[in-house]
Amino acid sequence: MILIKSQTNSPQGSLISNLNSISLDNGLTLIHQHISSSPVVVADVWVGAGVTTESESLSGISHFLEHMIFKGTKKILPGDFDYIVENTGGFANAATSYDYTHFFLTTASSYLPKTLPYLSEIVLQAEIPEEQFDIERDVVLEELRSTNDDHNWTIFQSLVYSIYQHHPYRRSVLGEESSLMTHTPAQMRSYHCNHYQPNNMNVILVGDIGEQEAVSLVEKCFHNFKNPSQCPLVYFDSEAPIVEIRRQKLFLPRLETPRMIMGWMVSGIENLESAIALDMISVILAGGRSSRLTRKLREEEQVVMDIGCDFSLQKYSSLFTITAYSCTNNLEQIEEQIRSQIDRLRQQPVSDNELKTCKKSLCHDYIFSTETPEQLATLYGYYQILDKADLALQYPHIVKSLSAEKLQQYACQYLSSKYYAVCYAYPE
Repeated sequence: MILIKSQTNSPQGSLISNLNSISLDNGLTLIHQHISSSPVVVADVWVGAGVTTESESLSGISHFLEHMIFKGTKKILPGDFDYIVENTGGFANAATSYDYTHFFLTTASSYLPKTLPYLSEIVLQAEIPEEQFDIERDVVLEELRSTNDDHNWTIFQSLVYSIYQHHPYRRSVLGEESSLMTHTPAQMRSYHCNHYQPNNMNVILVGDIGEQEAVSLVEKCFHNFKNPSQCPLVYFDSEAPIVEIRRQKLFLPRLETPRMIMGWMVSGIENLESAIALDMISVILAGGRSSRLTRKLREEEQVVMDIGCDFSLQKYSSLFTITAYSCTNNLEQIEEQIRSQIDRLRQQPVSDNELKTCKKSLCHDYIFSTETPEQLATLYGYYQILDKADLALQYPHIVKSLSAEKLQQYACQYLSSKYYAVCYAYPE
């Protein structure tokens, strides 16, 4: 095997230093961190299989497969994995998104040699039994229908569909009912064999387990992969920049108050500094009572009940969104105020006090979000899927290094009052 170690000083000292990235002979990557003070170990298996690896006809299959993974293998019956984990006081779950699917297990360190083989078995050797397929499809379809009753999800998905005209990011992680109904067990087995391969998989182990033991256990558990299939490859180009205002209106039943969401397509993981700068700008705009939009629109003019700004880092391109919940039907007025604040960011640097407050807030949030092995494993796994795990350690250092002039530069580069997408939602 090839052993590559990355060690970085951090605001938490030794807690998030000594992060090891280990490439095994079969192509699988192990991200390991020994935390001797932890009574547990988190095992988190990240697979580069999500919306971006699905063809249009296979939309939603990654999430559907996540469900079917827990239906067992030739050696493990449905329910056996959950029983073993819970009987030893552990916890397991999974999640699917645009760029990944991951399966995680939290257990006492002494039980990891007993439970990790079960996790690796269901992930690598999923049987995808025909008798369970239609039953679980109904579960997935019910999950999809419940999201259609979620107004926030409907509005956000409409905005994403407007921003991404061609890129897979425009599609829902859950897929569409019409495509889900056409999926077959044979298609899913082919998709599983193609994407659940060692060179497309990362295992994260964080907690009370030494490096040698971690390597030995992962090599033992993650070696028996299925032969790759001939599942169709997915190709897509980068999404073209927005050069207009893309506007849409929704009228939704049972919506209590009008609301709107504005969105900008911005840089992905390839420019981490710009991504973190945009994260800082989101805090300056709507990160608390003293933030610009909150103070102006909620506290002073009282035209919104609430307003928030969010930056979502993704592999190929990220999203910067502003959501407002209106006190009136005059969403146009709110949009114009937001546009004015975007122009202000572009025209002049933020104040020293705003910059200082923002940096303090984000550094504190980072510390609070890296306190447990579960949080660390998720953070490392996410960054490893996007690029490499040790980028996660750079976050507070980049926050501290960014100047007001740099934030202005990135605001000019990515945020515009003339080019964006916006979705209004009114009660029906």
